[in-house]
Amino acid sequence: MVKKSIVVATSEFEAVIFDCDGVLVDSEILGLDASTAYLRDHGFDWSPADLVRLFTGFRDDVFAERLTKAYRDLHGVDPNTDFFSGLVETRRSRRHLLAPVPGARAAIAAMRTPKAVASSSRTEFLVGKMKRTGLYDLFDPHVYSADQVAHGKPAPDIFLYAAEKIGVAPEQCLAIEDSENGVKAAYAAGMTVWGFLGGGHCFEGHGARLTAAGAHKVVKDFKALGVALS
Repeated sequence: MVKKSIVVATSEFEAVIFDCDGVLVDSEILGLDASTAYLRDHGFDWSPADLVRLFTGFRDDVFAERLTKAYRDLHGVDPNTDFFSGLVETRRSRRHLLAPVPGARAAIAAMRTPKAVASSSRTEFLVGKMKRTGLYDLFDPHVYSADQVAHGKPAPDIFLYAAEKIGVAPEQCLAIEDSENGVKAAYAAGMTVWGFLGGGHCFEGHGARLTAAGAHKVVKDFKALGVALS
């Protein structure tokens, strides 16, 4: 039985729009240590926390641009395709461990407020992750990817698109985000945005960075989200 305190309907917001990775599915932590080791082998002295800070929340094309620039700055040349394919395979080798963020499934199932997903993941990967973790049907058809809009986060496009699709004005929406870029995107869309710390990748100081990016509140997990919405 779902506990009453998890998430209830709220009159303060007409809709809640969730990021996916690191909020609904605990994907950001998967392969983080392995990716750090892979990048260290290619000359990058980054910690797992550095990777989260530098790259979380970006669409694939922006991530590739930023990593290409970092590689060029370090080595004086652009990386070849093997560099990127090796990094992708390093991350994908852990995908069988993908699980919902603790409390996500029960919390979302209990919500009565209209809801949507606004993610930086490509549509095929987004849908696959949500179906594997049993969350897709709780949002269907309101699952939206940044490859459906012109600009990825931190631009507001995907949040504005999701609000339009569910028929709610952006200023009446609450966005739940785990990344600085996601917070900036939702804030730029005119939404109230709460930072979320329930994913395994939220290291020390993560909440402070979300607040600095524009989060109006920071909640530590889905139980705290439910209390804040009640």
